[in-house]
Amino acid sequence: MLSSKYRVVVGPEGYLSPAAASMGIVLPEPGEGLIEGVIVPEREAMDEIAEKLLTAKNPTFFPGPLVLWAWNDQAIAKAQAVKALAEAVGAKIIPMPDYRPKYPMINPEIEINPNHPNLTIWHNDIDVCVFVGVHCHYANLALKIVRGGTDCYTIALCGEFGHEDAMVSLRDVHVAEIYKLTEIVEEAKIEVGVH
Repeated sequence: MLSSKYRVVVGPEGYLSPAAASMGIVLPEPGEGLIEGVIVPEREAMDEIAEKLLTAKNPTFFPGPLVLWAWNDQAIAKAQAVKALAEAVGAKIIPMPDYRPKYPMINPEIEINPNHPNLTIWHNDIDVCVFVGVHCHYANLALKIVRGGTDCYTIALCGEFGHEDAMVSLRDVHVAEIYKLTEIVEEAKIEVGVH
């Protein structure tokens, strides 16, 4: 029987942590987001993202091929927006340029391997990470591995329907939504006196 009280929280949850969807977590509708598996208004999820990023010791963005490859004008604009958001919170950027397995050859200081994201998180002592521009099927796999084996708080900014395996997830995130999130971060910095 599925638990209606299951929460998608920081791990480590175990070697074979359950997929959040199999535990009854559903994706949000347009204008909504997820916080630990609970559907909330989009603005509430954005506020949570801003708080987590601004209070993190080592926030890190993991951009994927959809923003790393300049395959169209929208990808270029989204990459610029992601860079501005990362700079606003003082986050590092570790790219995920492709999905081919590279272990053990990957250098976790400069790249994340979606098949072993926990290695990059452990090596860099990352406490909050943001997946953006990662194809959904790879994001879901990597987010589950992160939740299963690390204590990293995961955020997914998805251009499609969102990710139930992230601690916070937004759906339909494009250039305008990223700049809106950046504005919310800047407002939060003023409120708490962060420069």
